[in-house]
Amino acid sequence: MPPFSADEEHAEAMRKLQVLPPRRQPTRLRNRDSIDGRPRAYNRKFGLSRINLREKAHKGELPGVVKSSW
Repeated sequence: MPPFSADEEHAEAMRKLQVLPPRRQPTRLRNRDSIDGRPRAYNRKFGLSRINLREKAHKGELPGVVKSSW
């Protein structure tokens, strides 16, 4: 099989994407909180939303996270 050109690779990728239903395409996926599924205010490092991140940090359930106060 000969090597593909950039145009052929692009066309093949587009064909594969169009087979998927619109809501399952990779560009439509959102990061979500692993506990309650909240899509906004997501922290990638912990996989949590700001609300759950704050709760777990206060309880001391996140290693290496210390609540600061001044």
